[in-house]
Amino acid sequence: MAEPSSNLKPLQLTLAPRFLPNSLMSADFAANYITKIYGMTFGHKPSLRSVYLHNNKLTDAGLPDNMFNQSNNVEILIMSSNFLKYVPRNLPAALYKLHLRNNKLEKIPEGAFSHLFGLRELYLQHNLLTNDGMNNETFGKLTRLEYLDLSSNGLTHVPSGLPRNIVILHLEKNNIRSIAVDVLTQIKNLEYLLLHNNRLRARGIHPSAFQGLKKLHTLHMYNNLLEKVPGGLPRRVKTLMLLHNQITGISKDDFNTTYFIEDLNLSYNKIMSSSVHKEAFRKLRLLKTLDMSGNKLKSVPYGLPKNLEILKLKENEISSIPQDTLAGMSKLKELYLSFNKLKISSIYTGAWAELSSLQLLDLSTNQLSYVPSDLPESLEYLYLQSNRIATLFDSAFESIPNIKGIFLRFNLLTPEAVKESAFHGLDKLQVLDIESHLALPKVTKQKKEKETENDEDEEEEEEEDR
Repeated sequence: MAEPSSNLKPLQLTLAPRFLPNSLMSADFAANYITKIYGMTFGHKPSLRSVYLHNNKLTDAGLPDNMFNQSNNVEILIMSSNFLKYVPRNLPAALYKLHLRNNKLEKIPEGAFSHLFGLRELYLQHNLLTNDGMNNETFGKLTRLEYLDLSSNGLTHVPSGLPRNIVILHLEKNNIRSIAVDVLTQIKNLEYLLLHNNRLRARGIHPSAFQGLKKLHTLHMYNNLLEKVPGGLPRRVKTLMLLHNQITGISKDDFNTTYFIEDLNLSYNKIMSSSVHKEAFRKLRLLKTLDMSGNKLKSVPYGLPKNLEILKLKENEISSIPQDTLAGMSKLKELYLSFNKLKISSIYTGAWAELSSLQLLDLSTNQLSYVPSDLPESLEYLYLQSNRIATLFDSAFESIPNIKGIFLRFNLLTPEAVKESAFHGLDKLQVLDIESHLALPKVTKQKKEKETENDEDEEEEEEEDR
Protein backbone atom coordinates (compact mmCIF):
# COMPACT_ATOMS: atom_id res chain seq x y z
CA MET A 1 0.00 0.00 0.00
CA ALA A 2 1.37 3.41 -0.91
CA GLU A 3 2.03 5.72 1.98
CA PRO A 4 0.06 8.99 2.05
CA SER A 5 1.98 11.93 0.65
CA SER A 6 3.41 14.33 3.25
CA ASN A 7 2.56 17.20 0.88
CA LEU A 8 -1.18 16.75 1.26
CA LYS A 9 -2.86 19.81 2.78
CA PRO A 10 -5.59 19.45 5.39
CA LEU A 11 -9.13 19.83 4.08
CA GLN A 12 -10.49 23.34 4.63
CA LEU A 13 -14.16 24.18 4.32
CA THR A 14 -15.40 26.91 2.02
CA LEU A 15 -19.05 26.53 3.05
CA ALA A 16 -20.49 25.72 6.45
CA PRO A 17 -22.58 22.51 6.67
CA ARG A 18 -26.25 23.13 5.81
CA PHE A 19 -27.51 20.95 8.64
CA LEU A 20 -26.00 20.07 12.00
CA PRO A 21 -27.54 17.94 14.80
CA ASN A 22 -30.01 19.77 17.02
CA SER A 23 -28.18 18.37 20.05
CA LEU A 24 -25.02 20.35 19.21
CA MET A 25 -23.46 22.18 22.18
CA SER A 26 -20.29 23.65 20.63
CA ALA A 27 -19.28 24.30 17.01
CA ASP A 28 -15.70 25.13 16.04
CA PHE A 29 -15.12 26.01 12.37
CA ALA A 30 -12.15 28.33 12.95
CA ALA A 31 -9.28 28.67 10.45
CA ASN A 32 -11.13 27.58 7.33
CA TYR A 33 -12.16 29.40 4.14
CA ILE A 34 -15.86 29.61 4.96
CA THR A 35 -17.73 32.27 2.99
CA LYS A 36 -21.34 31.29 3.75
CA ILE A 37 -23.45 30.22 6.73
CA TYR A 38 -26.91 28.66 6.20
CA GLY A 39 -30.06 29.20 8.21
CA MET A 40 -29.96 25.72 9.74
CA THR A 41 -26.19 25.61 10.32
CA PHE A 42 -26.62 27.01 13.81
CA GLY A 43 -30.40 27.53 13.92
CA HIS A 44 -32.84 25.44 15.98
CA LYS A 45 -30.19 24.21 18.42
CA PRO A 46 -31.36 24.97 21.96
CA SER A 47 -28.29 23.30 23.53
CA LEU A 48 -25.77 25.31 21.52
CA ARG A 49 -23.51 27.35 23.83
CA SER A 50 -20.41 28.35 21.84
CA VAL A 51 -19.60 29.04 18.18
CA TYR A 52 -16.09 29.65 16.83
CA LEU A 53 -15.86 31.11 13.33
CA HIS A 54 -12.67 33.17 13.53
CA ASN A 55 -10.08 33.19 10.74
CA ASN A 56 -12.46 32.56 7.85
CA LYS A 57 -13.60 34.52 4.78
CA LEU A 58 -17.05 35.57 5.95
CA THR A 59 -18.70 38.71 4.62
CA ASP A 60 -22.06 40.25 5.51
CA ALA A 61 -23.60 38.66 2.42
CA GLY A 62 -22.60 35.23 3.68
CA LEU A 63 -24.65 35.48 6.87
CA PRO A 64 -28.40 34.72 7.00
CA ASP A 65 -30.61 37.39 8.63
CA ASN A 66 -31.40 35.11 11.54
CA MET A 67 -28.30 32.97 11.87
CA PHE A 68 -29.23 31.81 15.38
CA ASN A 69 -32.98 31.33 14.94
CA GLN A 70 -34.26 29.45 18.04
CA SER A 71 -30.70 28.98 19.30
CA ASN A 72 -31.16 31.45 22.10
CA ASN A 73 -28.65 30.00 24.57
CA VAL A 74 -25.42 30.75 22.72
CA GLU A 75 -23.07 32.42 25.21
CA ILE A 76 -19.81 32.67 23.26
CA LEU A 77 -19.50 33.85 19.67
CA ILE A 78 -16.06 34.33 18.12
CA MET A 79 -16.10 35.86 14.62
CA SER A 80 -12.75 37.66 14.60
CA SER A 81 -10.54 37.90 11.51
CA ASN A 82 -13.20 37.86 8.82
CA PHE A 83 -14.44 40.51 6.38
CA LEU A 84 -17.58 41.77 8.11
CA LYS A 85 -18.56 45.42 7.64
CA TYR A 86 -21.52 45.32 10.04
CA VAL A 87 -22.32 43.66 13.33
CA PRO A 88 -24.33 40.48 12.55
CA ARG A 89 -28.09 40.87 13.05
CA ASN A 90 -30.24 39.16 15.66
CA LEU A 91 -27.44 37.98 17.89
CA PRO A 92 -28.44 35.53 20.66
CA ALA A 93 -29.65 37.34 23.77
CA ALA A 94 -27.65 35.03 26.05
CA LEU A 95 -24.25 36.17 24.76
CA TYR A 96 -21.72 37.14 27.39
CA LYS A 97 -18.62 37.08 25.16
CA LEU A 98 -18.55 38.51 21.62
CA HIS A 99 -15.37 38.73 19.51
CA LEU A 100 -15.51 40.79 16.30
CA ARG A 101 -11.94 42.04 16.17
CA ASN A 102 -9.94 42.28 12.94
CA ASN A 103 -12.88 42.72 10.59
CA LYS A 104 -13.92 45.61 8.38
CA LEU A 105 -16.55 47.12 10.68
CA GLU A 106 -17.25 50.73 9.74
CA LYS A 107 -20.48 51.26 11.62
CA ILE A 108 -22.46 49.67 14.42
CA PRO A 109 -26.14 49.74 13.38
CA GLU A 110 -28.61 51.20 15.83
CA GLY A 111 -29.88 48.57 18.22
CA ALA A 112 -27.21 46.00 17.30
CA PHE A 113 -26.44 45.39 20.98
CA SER A 114 -29.67 46.65 22.56
CA HIS A 115 -30.91 43.16 23.57
CA LEU A 116 -27.59 41.82 24.86
CA PHE A 117 -28.26 42.60 28.51
CA GLY A 118 -25.85 39.94 29.77
CA LEU A 119 -22.88 40.78 27.55
CA ARG A 120 -19.69 41.12 29.62
CA GLU A 121 -16.88 41.10 27.05
CA LEU A 122 -16.93 42.90 23.69
CA TYR A 123 -13.92 42.86 21.37
CA LEU A 124 -14.06 45.37 18.49
CA GLN A 125 -10.36 46.16 18.01
CA HIS A 126 -8.65 46.29 14.61
CA ASN A 127 -11.64 47.50 12.63
CA LEU A 128 -12.50 50.70 10.73
CA LEU A 129 -14.79 52.23 13.34
CA THR A 130 -15.05 55.99 13.67
CA ASN A 131 -16.99 58.19 16.04
CA ASP A 132 -19.55 58.74 13.27
CA GLY A 133 -20.16 54.98 13.22
CA MET A 134 -21.45 55.03 16.80
CA ASN A 135 -23.80 57.16 18.87
CA ASN A 136 -24.85 57.64 22.49
CA GLU A 137 -27.15 54.62 22.30
CA THR A 138 -24.70 52.14 20.75
CA PHE A 139 -23.59 50.69 24.07
CA GLY A 140 -26.39 52.10 26.23
CA LYS A 141 -28.11 48.79 27.03
CA LEU A 142 -24.93 46.87 27.88
CA THR A 143 -25.36 47.36 31.60
CA ARG A 144 -23.23 44.33 32.52
CA LEU A 145 -20.37 45.00 30.12
CA GLU A 146 -17.03 44.89 31.95
CA TYR A 147 -14.52 44.63 29.12
CA LEU A 148 -14.63 46.79 25.99
CA ASP A 149 -11.85 46.88 23.40
CA LEU A 150 -12.05 49.63 20.77
CA SER A 151 -8.32 49.82 20.11
CA SER A 152 -6.79 50.09 16.62
CA ASN A 153 -9.74 51.87 15.02
CA GLY A 154 -10.25 55.39 13.67
CA LEU A 155 -11.63 57.19 16.71
CA THR A 156 -10.70 60.87 17.08
CA HIS A 157 -12.19 61.37 20.54
CA VAL A 158 -13.34 59.19 23.41
CA PRO A 159 -16.88 58.07 22.50
CA SER A 160 -19.81 59.15 24.62
CA GLY A 161 -22.46 56.81 25.96
CA LEU A 162 -20.01 54.18 27.21
CA PRO A 163 -21.44 51.55 29.60
CA ARG A 164 -21.31 52.48 33.27
CA ASN A 165 -19.90 49.18 34.57
CA ILE A 166 -16.82 48.85 32.38
CA VAL A 167 -13.77 47.72 34.33
CA ILE A 168 -11.23 47.57 31.47
CA LEU A 169 -11.45 50.03 28.56
CA HIS A 170 -9.08 49.75 25.58
CA LEU A 171 -8.85 52.89 23.43
CA GLU A 172 -5.20 52.66 22.40
CA LYS A 173 -3.95 52.92 18.80
CA ASN A 174 -6.60 55.31 17.55
CA ASN A 175 -6.32 58.98 16.57
CA ILE A 176 -7.86 60.31 19.77
CA ARG A 177 -7.09 63.99 20.29
CA SER A 178 -9.48 64.94 23.06
CA ILE A 179 -11.27 63.70 26.17
CA ALA A 180 -14.42 65.69 26.95
CA VAL A 181 -15.63 66.51 30.44
CA ASP A 182 -18.35 63.89 30.79
CA VAL A 183 -17.47 60.88 28.60
CA LEU A 184 -15.66 58.92 31.31
CA THR A 185 -16.96 60.25 34.61
CA GLN A 186 -20.07 58.01 34.61
CA ILE A 187 -17.95 54.81 34.44
CA LYS A 188 -17.67 54.45 38.20
CA ASN A 189 -16.18 50.92 38.10
CA LEU A 190 -13.39 51.73 35.66
CA GLU A 191 -10.05 50.30 36.82
CA TYR A 192 -7.91 50.14 33.67
CA LEU A 193 -7.91 52.91 31.05
CA LEU A 194 -5.58 52.38 28.08
CA LEU A 195 -5.10 55.47 25.91
CA HIS A 196 -1.57 54.92 24.61
CA ASN A 197 -0.58 55.44 20.96
CA ASN A 198 -3.00 58.26 20.25
CA ARG A 199 -2.67 61.98 19.44
CA LEU A 200 -3.47 63.44 22.84
CA ARG A 201 -2.08 66.78 23.98
CA ALA A 202 -2.49 68.08 27.51
CA ARG A 203 -4.80 70.87 26.36
CA GLY A 204 -7.10 68.31 24.72
CA ILE A 205 -7.88 66.67 28.07
CA HIS A 206 -10.54 68.45 30.10
CA PRO A 207 -9.36 69.16 33.67
CA SER A 208 -12.38 67.23 35.00
CA ALA A 209 -12.20 64.35 32.52
CA PHE A 210 -11.19 61.83 35.22
CA GLN A 211 -13.22 63.29 38.07
CA GLY A 212 -14.99 60.77 40.28
CA LEU A 213 -13.19 57.70 38.89
CA LYS A 214 -12.30 56.38 42.35
CA LYS A 215 -11.49 52.85 41.18
CA LEU A 216 -9.23 53.84 38.28
CA HIS A 217 -5.77 52.58 39.27
CA THR A 218 -3.99 52.03 35.92
CA LEU A 219 -3.72 54.75 33.28
CA HIS A 220 -1.63 54.32 30.12
CA MET A 221 -1.04 57.51 28.11
CA TYR A 222 2.32 56.74 26.55
CA ASN A 223 3.16 57.44 22.90
CA ASN A 224 1.02 60.54 22.68
CA LEU A 225 1.87 64.21 22.13
CA LEU A 226 1.66 65.41 25.74
CA GLU A 227 3.82 68.48 26.19
CA LYS A 228 3.29 68.48 29.95
CA VAL A 229 1.75 66.30 32.65
CA PRO A 230 -2.05 66.55 32.17
CA GLY A 231 -4.06 68.26 34.87
CA GLY A 232 -6.81 66.56 36.81
CA LEU A 233 -5.23 63.11 36.89
CA PRO A 234 -7.27 60.36 38.62
CA ARG A 235 -6.81 60.83 42.36
CA ARG A 236 -6.37 57.13 43.14
CA VAL A 237 -4.23 56.12 40.19
CA LYS A 238 -1.43 53.70 41.16
CA THR A 239 0.23 53.03 37.80
CA LEU A 240 0.75 56.03 35.50
CA MET A 241 2.51 55.52 32.15
CA LEU A 242 3.53 58.81 30.49
CA LEU A 243 6.60 57.60 28.60
CA HIS A 244 7.35 58.57 24.99
CA ASN A 245 5.66 61.96 25.00
CA GLN A 246 6.97 65.53 24.62
CA ILE A 247 7.00 66.49 28.31
CA THR A 248 9.73 69.05 29.04
CA GLY A 249 9.40 69.53 32.79
CA ILE A 250 7.66 68.64 36.05
CA SER A 251 6.06 71.49 37.92
CA LYS A 252 5.41 71.74 41.64
CA ASP A 253 1.73 70.75 41.47
CA ASP A 254 1.68 68.18 38.65
CA PHE A 255 1.24 65.32 41.13
CA ASN A 256 -0.30 67.36 43.90
CA THR A 257 -3.42 65.16 44.30
CA THR A 258 -2.19 61.75 43.14
CA TYR A 259 -1.15 60.46 46.55
CA PHE A 260 -1.50 56.78 45.67
CA ILE A 261 0.89 56.44 42.71
CA GLU A 262 3.23 53.47 43.11
CA ASP A 263 4.64 53.20 39.58
CA LEU A 264 5.40 56.35 37.56
CA ASN A 265 7.01 56.16 34.13
CA LEU A 266 8.21 59.43 32.59
CA SER A 267 10.92 57.93 30.39
CA TYR A 268 11.80 59.10 26.89
CA ASN A 269 10.39 62.57 27.13
CA LYS A 270 12.32 65.86 26.95
CA ILE A 271 12.59 66.58 30.66
CA MET A 272 15.51 68.81 31.69
CA SER A 273 17.00 68.99 35.18
CA SER A 274 16.34 72.70 35.41
CA SER A 275 12.63 72.07 34.72
CA VAL A 276 12.07 69.55 37.52
CA HIS A 277 10.75 71.40 40.57
CA LYS A 278 12.45 70.26 43.77
CA GLU A 279 9.04 69.68 45.36
CA ALA A 280 7.43 67.99 42.34
CA PHE A 281 7.35 64.57 44.02
CA ARG A 282 6.64 65.70 47.58
CA LYS A 283 3.17 64.10 47.75
CA LEU A 284 4.19 60.74 46.23
CA ARG A 285 4.95 59.01 49.52
CA LEU A 286 3.84 55.59 48.21
CA LEU A 287 5.89 55.73 45.01
CA LYS A 288 8.00 52.59 44.58
CA THR A 289 9.18 52.79 40.95
CA LEU A 290 10.22 55.93 39.09
CA ASP A 291 11.55 55.80 35.53
CA MET A 292 13.01 58.97 34.02
CA SER A 293 15.33 57.28 31.53
CA GLY A 294 15.90 58.72 28.08
CA ASN A 295 15.36 62.37 28.97
CA LYS A 296 17.71 65.40 29.00
CA LEU A 297 18.69 65.34 32.65
CA LYS A 298 22.18 66.65 33.39
CA SER A 299 22.12 65.79 37.08
CA VAL A 300 20.13 63.60 39.46
CA PRO A 301 17.06 65.66 40.46
CA TYR A 302 16.47 66.90 43.98
CA GLY A 303 13.37 65.90 45.91
CA LEU A 304 13.16 62.25 44.86
CA PRO A 305 10.65 60.28 46.97
CA LYS A 306 12.27 58.58 49.99
CA ASN A 307 10.22 55.40 49.61
CA LEU A 308 11.49 54.54 46.14
CA GLU A 309 12.55 50.94 45.58
CA ILE A 310 13.50 51.21 41.89
CA LEU A 311 14.95 54.33 40.24
CA LYS A 312 15.81 54.37 36.53
CA LEU A 313 17.81 57.30 35.13
CA LYS A 314 19.66 55.61 32.27
CA GLU A 315 20.27 57.22 28.87
CA ASN A 316 20.34 60.81 30.03
CA GLU A 317 23.18 63.36 30.07
CA ILE A 318 23.81 63.07 33.80
CA SER A 319 27.30 64.27 34.69
CA SER A 320 26.80 64.77 38.44
CA ILE A 321 25.04 63.44 41.50
CA PRO A 322 24.71 66.62 43.60
CA GLN A 323 25.01 66.72 47.36
CA ASP A 324 22.25 64.86 49.21
CA THR A 325 20.14 64.01 46.13
CA LEU A 326 20.14 60.37 47.32
CA ALA A 327 19.80 61.23 51.00
CA GLY A 328 17.26 59.23 52.98
CA MET A 329 16.59 56.70 50.22
CA SER A 330 17.13 53.75 52.54
CA LYS A 331 14.53 51.57 50.75
CA LEU A 332 16.06 51.82 47.29
CA LYS A 333 16.87 48.35 45.92
CA GLU A 334 17.73 49.05 42.26
CA LEU A 335 19.43 52.10 40.74
CA TYR A 336 20.05 52.38 36.99
CA LEU A 337 22.44 55.12 35.82
CA SER A 338 23.89 53.55 32.67
CA PHE A 339 24.65 55.54 29.51
CA ASN A 340 25.38 58.83 31.22
CA LYS A 341 28.50 60.99 31.76
CA LEU A 342 29.35 60.30 35.38
CA LYS A 343 32.87 60.59 36.75
CA ILE A 344 34.02 59.60 40.22
CA SER A 345 34.67 63.25 41.08
CA SER A 346 31.12 64.24 40.12
CA ILE A 347 29.47 61.96 42.72
CA TYR A 348 29.18 63.50 46.17
CA THR A 349 31.05 61.79 48.99
CA GLY A 350 28.89 59.32 50.89
CA ALA A 351 26.27 59.02 48.15
CA TRP A 352 26.31 55.23 48.11
CA ALA A 353 26.31 54.91 51.89
CA GLU A 354 22.84 56.45 51.92
CA LEU A 355 21.47 53.44 50.02
CA SER A 356 21.51 50.83 52.76
CA SER A 357 19.10 48.45 50.94
CA LEU A 358 20.62 48.70 47.48
CA GLN A 359 20.96 45.34 45.72
CA LEU A 360 21.62 46.39 42.10
CA LEU A 361 23.69 49.33 40.89
CA ASP A 362 24.14 49.90 37.16
CA LEU A 363 26.85 52.44 36.33
CA SER A 364 27.80 50.95 32.97
CA THR A 365 28.76 53.17 30.03
CA ASN A 366 29.90 56.19 32.00
CA GLN A 367 33.33 57.80 32.54
CA LEU A 368 34.39 56.22 35.83
CA SER A 369 38.15 55.83 36.31
CA TYR A 370 37.97 53.32 39.17
CA VAL A 371 35.46 51.32 41.20
CA PRO A 372 33.43 53.66 43.45
CA SER A 373 34.31 53.40 47.13
CA ASP A 374 31.98 52.94 50.10
CA LEU A 375 29.46 50.87 48.17
CA PRO A 376 26.64 49.60 50.44
CA GLU A 377 27.09 46.20 52.09
CA SER A 378 23.71 45.07 50.74
CA LEU A 379 24.86 45.26 47.10
CA GLU A 380 24.51 42.03 45.09
CA TYR A 381 25.01 43.11 41.46
CA LEU A 382 27.40 45.79 40.24
CA TYR A 383 27.53 46.81 36.56
CA LEU A 384 30.61 48.83 35.60
CA GLN A 385 31.24 47.72 32.03
CA SER A 386 32.24 50.27 29.36
CA ASN A 387 33.91 52.78 31.68
CA ARG A 388 37.55 53.93 31.95
CA ILE A 389 38.63 51.77 34.86
CA ALA A 390 42.32 50.96 34.55
CA THR A 391 43.13 49.55 37.99
CA LEU A 392 41.47 47.32 40.59
CA PHE A 393 42.85 48.15 44.03
CA ASP A 394 43.12 45.65 46.90
CA SER A 395 40.17 47.30 48.63
CA ALA A 396 37.97 47.75 45.55
CA PHE A 397 35.20 45.41 46.74
CA GLU A 398 35.84 45.06 50.45
CA SER A 399 32.67 46.97 51.39
CA ILE A 400 30.38 44.60 49.43
CA PRO A 401 30.90 41.07 50.84
CA ASN A 402 27.44 39.96 49.62
CA ILE A 403 28.13 40.68 45.96
CA LYS A 404 26.97 37.98 43.51
CA GLY A 405 27.77 39.55 40.16
CA ILE A 406 30.50 41.97 39.05
CA PHE A 407 30.60 43.16 35.44
CA LEU A 408 33.77 44.94 34.32
CA ARG A 409 34.22 44.13 30.63
CA PHE A 410 35.22 46.83 28.14
CA ASN A 411 37.29 48.90 30.54
CA LEU A 412 41.05 49.64 30.39
CA LEU A 413 42.12 46.81 32.64
CA THR A 414 45.24 44.75 32.04
CA PRO A 415 46.34 41.63 33.95
CA GLU A 416 48.98 43.68 35.75
CA ALA A 417 46.38 46.22 36.90
CA VAL A 418 44.23 43.65 38.71
CA LYS A 419 45.51 43.10 42.25
CA GLU A 420 45.44 39.48 43.39
CA SER A 421 43.62 40.32 46.59
CA ALA A 422 40.90 42.45 44.93
CA PHE A 423 38.38 39.60 45.06
CA HIS A 424 39.37 38.07 48.41
CA GLY A 425 36.48 37.56 50.82
CA LEU A 426 33.79 37.58 48.14
CA ASP A 427 32.42 34.17 49.11
CA LYS A 428 29.03 34.76 47.43
CA LEU A 429 30.39 35.87 44.05
CA GLN A 430 28.79 33.84 41.24
CA VAL A 431 29.51 35.88 38.09
CA LEU A 432 32.70 37.80 37.31
CA ASP A 433 32.86 39.36 33.85
CA ILE A 434 36.22 41.04 33.44
CA GLU A 435 36.96 40.57 29.74
CA SER A 436 39.18 43.45 28.72
CA HIS A 437 41.20 42.51 25.64
CA LEU A 438 38.88 44.60 23.46
CA ALA A 439 38.99 47.57 25.76
CA LEU A 440 42.10 49.26 24.39
CA PRO A 441 41.90 53.04 24.04
CA LYS A 442 40.99 54.28 20.60
CA VAL A 443 44.37 56.00 20.30
CA THR A 444 46.14 52.71 21.00
CA LYS A 445 43.96 50.89 18.47
CA GLN A 446 44.66 53.51 15.82
CA LYS A 447 48.36 53.37 16.61
CA LYS A 448 48.41 49.59 16.30
CA GLU A 449 46.48 49.76 13.01
CA LYS A 450 48.97 52.36 11.72
CA GLU A 451 51.92 50.23 12.76
CA THR A 452 50.36 47.23 10.99
CA GLU A 453 49.89 49.27 7.84
CA ASN A 454 53.51 50.46 7.99
CA ASP A 455 54.76 46.87 8.46
CA GLU A 456 52.74 45.73 5.46
CA ASP A 457 54.13 48.61 3.34
CA GLU A 458 57.70 47.70 4.33
CA GLU A 459 57.09 44.05 3.43
CA GLU A 460 55.74 45.08 0.01
CA GLU A 461 58.80 47.30 -0.61
CA GLU A 462 61.15 44.45 0.36
CA GLU A 463 59.29 42.10 -1.99
CA GLU A 464 59.67 44.57 -4.86
CA ASP A 465 63.41 44.91 -4.11
CA ARG A 466 63.80 41.14 -4.36
